[in-house]
Amino acid sequence: MDIGVLLPTGAAQWGADGDPRELVAFGRRAERLGFSSLFVNDSLISPRIEALTMLAALAPATETVTLGTGALLPFLRRPIQAAQSLASIDLLSGGRLTVTVGAGFPGRFGRPFYTLSEVPWERRFARLDETVALWRALWNGAGSFHGEILRFAGIPPATRPFQAGGPPIWLGGATPAALARTGRTYDGWLPYPPDPADYASGLRNIRTAAADAGRAAEDITPALFVSIRIDDDVERGRRALDDYARAAYGMPLEELEKIQAVVTGSAGQVLEGLDRYVAGGARHIVTRLGALDLRSQFDQLERIGALIPALRASADHASAPGGSDRP
Repeated sequence: MDIGVLLPTGAAQWGADGDPRELVAFGRRAERLGFSSLFVNDSLISPRIEALTMLAALAPATETVTLGTGALLPFLRRPIQAAQSLASIDLLSGGRLTVTVGAGFPGRFGRPFYTLSEVPWERRFARLDETVALWRALWNGAGSFHGEILRFAGIPPATRPFQAGGPPIWLGGATPAALARTGRTYDGWLPYPPDPADYASGLRNIRTAAADAGRAAEDITPALFVSIRIDDDVERGRRALDDYARAAYGMPLEELEKIQAVVTGSAGQVLEGLDRYVAGGARHIVTRLGALDLRSQFDQLERIGALIPALRASADHASAPGGSDRP
């Protein structure tokens, strides 16, 4: 069982008086507390430290944690340049990179960014899959690539990553088509369904698609992205999460809870909420801390870090014969 944390790279998260250079110290503290991964998100929603720049800064500053994207939006970058950057981070970290990718969202959180990137919105999922296929080809030494959308000939020798064949690539989608694509070709799944039952059913569909493609269930890491706020005063915690949702997404908490996994309450209530996803099969939980300044982020980091042993015990129980993990 792996427990990770999303670094608060957005200006809204580190606070008006915060110093983003403290994010490296944040990553080091998470590693010492027993978190197994540090993730960064990738967006143009608000000012933030660029995702791959943050991972490059963390690579020499940490020792054992996985460094991940949740999720990288490849359409924001030229595909060959992105392959070089990712291979470089994998090298600098000694093979600790995991890359979750996504195609963006309809509405203001996605389509306008395609326009800014001068990439067509149409066939965005096919473009995403071809971009991943291109990366893997380059990391394995290919000098050309001929897809339906992306075509390159005479590619110069590319930077080869530390991990043979390149870092694991996860998908962040949860539509029926995304579940099928995850089962066929991706190395992991990082969704954020509000209902743990939807997580369990999605994982079953992924494993069915994997079996149909001749892959084993163990080939795909079942991960979860979830926003968390621990507070013994439940109402105070919800108010803090509401402030976070409005600052980060421009929507109240009650709207965010309809589209993303959110768990709040006392430490015991948060553990109980996460246990439901563990029972559904989640084995790498990436936590996003519901706080709007670095001091509060560090406080939440400590509180969630204290839950790590209990979460790992829950996963051991769910995976044991007769346990509740039956996705």
